Amino acid sequence: MRVYLDNNATTLVDPHVFAEMEPYFVQKYGNPNSLHSFASETHPGLKDAMEKIYAGIHAPKEDSVVITSCATESNNWVFKSIYFEYILTGRKNHIIVSEVEHPSVIATAKFIESMGCKVTYLPINHEGLVDPQTVRDSITSKTALVSVMWANNETGAIFPVEEIGAICAEHNVLFHTDAVQAIGKIPVDVQSFNVDYLTFSAHKFHGPKGVGGLYMKKGRELSPLLHGGSQMGGYRSGTLNVPGIVGMGKAMEQAIDALDFEMTDVREMRDAFEDELLKIPDTFVVTPREKRTPNTILISFRGIEGESMLWDLNRAGIGASTGSACASEDLESNPVMEAIGADADLAHTAVRFSLSRYTTQEELDYTIEVVRKAVERLRGISSSYAYAPEGHESGLDAHH
Repeated sequence: MRVYLDNNATTLVDPHVFAEMEPYFVQKYGNPNSLHSFASETHPGLKDAMEKIYAGIHAPKEDSVVITSCATESNNWVFKSIYFEYILTGRKNHIIVSEVEHPSVIATAKFIESMGCKVTYLPINHEGLVDPQTVRDSITSKTALVSVMWANNETGAIFPVEEIGAICAEHNVLFHTDAVQAIGKIPVDVQSFNVDYLTFSAHKFHGPKGVGGLYMKKGRELSPLLHGGSQMGGYRSGTLNVPGIVGMGKAMEQAIDALDFEMTDVREMRDAFEDELLKIPDTFVVTPREKRTPNTILISFRGIEGESMLWDLNRAGIGASTGSACASEDLESNPVMEAIGADADLAHTAVRFSLSRYTTQEELDYTIEVVRKAVERLRGISSSYAYAPEGHESGLDAHH
């Protein structure tokens, strides 16, 4: 059996999405910015897709949603535009991010930090969550931007973006949230709280790879990251990826339609799967279930390197991960585990399982069987586990 449980890294393209995209590769292939009939044939599909994207995040018509290649581009755009408009001009000199943001946020923050910007990296608590009070305490008169993700890609922790947005509004500070892991898993409504910028990527909710978006509140528009054309109202130059945009629109519609299923059926499967995993001795899960997206488990098996577990899982046809796919080649200890205070041994043992609406109970039953055998095998050859004192406690205050 082959089982895919790495849906926080990417998802399969929904067959309905693929069917919607297919005509725009070989039948309706005109450049939308041209003036002939080949171009105009693409316009209805683009218009329909944009309406679905706006509706999916409840964006009002007066606000802007600009299509990008992915959330990494969108995140870079926000930070670099803030740098040029606020930091370089001397109007502000400070930004705030959480210490567990996606690598595309952390790396960009460090880049502009190297250019003279002051950056505050907010800690997370033992549950893997940002305390809104730390945001309030960190804001100064020179703060240009606060960036805190809506949901964490590794733990599934849902951050208190409504409270953080309110704090930013109170202090007249711009607020950005990376919503990549939220769309399609929990309701996302940009009108329900103060958010100036929101980023997302289609391949995280059963759309195609290579297309994403940036939401900008009216009056908060950014200077372009790419120059050279009039596409997307001049905000993002480059010939439009028509099949990708059409696919993202359909994927957004499908994700919203399936949201109730995700929040009930997928959550129930995840919880039952987690219960079985936690029956294995010396296992720890980060972040309480009710504070997580309904599909995600970050679990540690004491005495077992995360990469070793992935090796056994992969041999059995199961796809999982040790954290963010954008940092998976580093083979370093999990930064979230370090941030919540796990000891050095446990910080290397995290494995992430992330389900989707296509996950079946049969697949999870098979995975449980494989994990149990892998734990037995790997602990049997683990000197760190074999020689740990009886009753040894980890440096992690976690659920077990």
